[in-house]
Amino acid sequence: MSLLRNILVGLTLALLVGMFLAPAQADVWNKKTVVTFNQPIEIPGKALPTGTYTFQLLDTVSYRHIVQVWNEDGTELITTILAIPNYRLEPTGETVMNFHERPGICPVALRAWFYPGDNFGHEFVYPKERAAELAEKCKEIVPAETVTPTESNLRTVPLEAITPAKKEEPVAEGIQVLPTHVEETAIPAKELPKTGSLTPLFGLLGLVSIGLAFALKLMAKQLS
Repeated sequence: MSLLRNILVGLTLALLVGMFLAPAQADVWNKKTVVTFNQPIEIPGKALPTGTYTFQLLDTVSYRHIVQVWNEDGTELITTILAIPNYRLEPTGETVMNFHERPGICPVALRAWFYPGDNFGHEFVYPKERAAELAEKCKEIVPAETVTPTESNLRTVPLEAITPAKKEEPVAEGIQVLPTHVEETAIPAKELPKTGSLTPLFGLLGLVSIGLAFALKLMAKQLS
């Protein structure tokens, strides 16, 4: 009976700890970050007015470089963006946004996003025509979509790299994943209520719940 009581207490504590840790783990999973821009920012296919936005990864394990942009409180999806991996030598404790260099009339176009503490990030893929314009004006290689992304082909859209001379190259050959000449801005993340997906913890909590039910059943038999 004492052993059953100890098992019951342990499983209950594990369930409670899992419930409390779930929001934090979810944010690490989907990289949810709330940032405020003090000027209009271009992202692939959209221009974001000055304001506060939520960036997070699409909740999928098949491809971890699909970025969703939401309004400030995460109630309205603004757009879904394809990205490719980007790496930095040293991680920082803050959100980092890289922008395409923009001499003269070149727009403020978002290049990459790094979650706090990560040395890997997400370099945004632009529509082909816009990627060619950015590459020429900013004198940088820009990843581009070769077909228009849809909900059904998001994970399989063929990508390429556009050079400043508008030459098309394979992404793996054309993109410099360790940027040395990009404008970089560290943005402190704004705290909001945690509303991220709990998918990574469902399995753990489910097992704990099954164990708790089994322990209760054994205890009931002992008492009967």
